[in-house]
Amino acid sequence: MSAKKFYAVARGRKPGIYTNWPDAKSQIDRFTGALYRGFATRKEAEEWLKKPVSGSASPGKRPESARAHDMNDTSRVIIYTDGGSSGNPGPGGYGAIQLYNGKIKEHTGGFRFTTNNRMELMGAIVALRELDYRELPVTVYTDSSYVVNGITKGWAKKWRSNNWIKSDKQPAVNPDLWGELLELTAELDVTFVWVRGHAGNTLNERCDELAVHSSRQKGLPEDKGYKG
Repeated sequence: MSAKKFYAVARGRKPGIYTNWPDAKSQIDRFTGALYRGFATRKEAEEWLKKPVSGSASPGKRPESARAHDMNDTSRVIIYTDGGSSGNPGPGGYGAIQLYNGKIKEHTGGFRFTTNNRMELMGAIVALRELDYRELPVTVYTDSSYVVNGITKGWAKKWRSNNWIKSDKQPAVNPDLWGELLELTAELDVTFVWVRGHAGNTLNERCDELAVHSSRQKGLPEDKGYKG
């Protein structure tokens, strides 16, 4: 949910392109042989539908991306995060999953008016705030290139060192959350990895479900850091 996404359903109750995950999910849940993928643009989704290839989950079969992690690994902590908002800006939520030594821990929350990128950042922040094993290496998987590039390419550090002004002389967006994320990563051995959203990765999709569910709750708090 890092930005608007398009979900192409090739085999499902009603094949087609959907602009939100809950609608797409309703077409494939418990549908034998379901075939679907998520894309960043409608054009990519349309092209894939012309000649769909398998690469997503089907009922009764765990996708490779989920099996890739050793559930009993004690050498590192695995974290998946996601976040987004309806309307961008609009009601938003985040979800995070911590996986370590066979144990799974989930975090989620929402705000009544926020943005996709703020919720992507919040998912990573909350996961690292609540990290149980701070002495171990941590790998954070997210479908937000905004978050991954901001950390791995050093953009956020440069913005902070320049008093939150970018190279184009424009103010950096979300300095409050970037600042907190930088503080958290400075204390930890963290690697950020980008994953394709809704491409059969059950952990990524679970984070999305958590985020969407939280964004739809009543009485959500104000995102005090959002400046529209």
